[in-house]
Amino acid sequence: MSRLLTFEEALDASEGHPRHLLLGNGFSIACKPKIFTYGSLYSKADFSQNPKLPEVFKKLETQDFELVINALERSSRLIPIYDEDSITASQEMQADAKALKKILISTVTKNHPDGPFDISEEEYFACRQFLANFIGTDKGKVFTLNYDLLLYWTVMHTEFSDGDYVELIARDGFGDDDPDVKEDYVVWQSEAGSRARASIYYLHGALHLFDDGSQLKKFTWVRTDKRLKDQSWQAIEQGALPLFVAEGTSESKKNKIMHSGYLHQAYRAFKSAVTQTRASFFVHGHSLAESDDHFLRLLGAGKYPRLFVGLHGDPSSSSNQAIVKKARAIADMRNRPPLEVAFYDTGTAAVWG
Repeated sequence: MSRLLTFEEALDASEGHPRHLLLGNGFSIACKPKIFTYGSLYSKADFSQNPKLPEVFKKLETQDFELVINALERSSRLIPIYDEDSITASQEMQADAKALKKILISTVTKNHPDGPFDISEEEYFACRQFLANFIGTDKGKVFTLNYDLLLYWTVMHTEFSDGDYVELIARDGFGDDDPDVKEDYVVWQSEAGSRARASIYYLHGALHLFDDGSQLKKFTWVRTDKRLKDQSWQAIEQGALPLFVAEGTSESKKNKIMHSGYLHQAYRAFKSAVTQTRASFFVHGHSLAESDDHFLRLLGAGKYPRLFVGLHGDPSSSSNQAIVKKARAIADMRNRPPLEVAFYDTGTAAVWG
């Protein structure tokens, strides 16, 4: 592997052209490691209605929810091939996979930081400085695969007690259907409007986005004086679920994306960004896992010339070497123009200060 860059060096190498950012779970873990790692979620999950699930996690030697969902869904299709009388077991696996998605959603929601005040002003300021490298102008876009509210809180935190300010072009395509009627929520504005105005996309949904069938709603604090976490949890207790892509495989994730107007548009926005011939893409806090190949393949098929991939910790660790291998495989997908891949130390980005 070539020398590991600092974040500043990666920025210098991409100076003068649009920069796009793809965020993974490492972005949130760096802020709240006791909440957002799979291990912490597993320890707080309620499996009482599905008692076999802990055994599945143990047998697979993992605490990764998506990996277990993937294993259950695949196994449910394979078992009948080997045992024609195993229909009941296959159905039980499918039911547990479906239940695990809901357990993941409820666990993330229940154990999410209570509100914006759980993050310090210093952390917000540092994160806004980080994001300004991508959406500090009108050229770049931020795409996140995370469900949590940290990105949303950061772009909404514009006032600092010492008067500091970091400008962001923080538009997500949500607003009022009728400017004369102020609901408790805002709604996604149409495919055309979203394409024209959005600079932030939640590629796999988020805790504050709820699809009621006729429109996609975004909960807000300013309209209700209620914390977003509380609004989301109240909706879940009433039987609604946030817009979440928690499927186990890349194929099934893409399937769900294509059946949601908002998620499909976010996918198309990502696809459009990778075709820009003078842009750079940064991947921060993501392991380039196979389960997200529906986006990673687009990175390989695009026309942008430079890909910067963040590595956390020892570059020679097995996890980082797997990322390096996958990043190079993404570059190998490209014919013309060639894709240059470089790696940077995520610690030098100081995302949360």
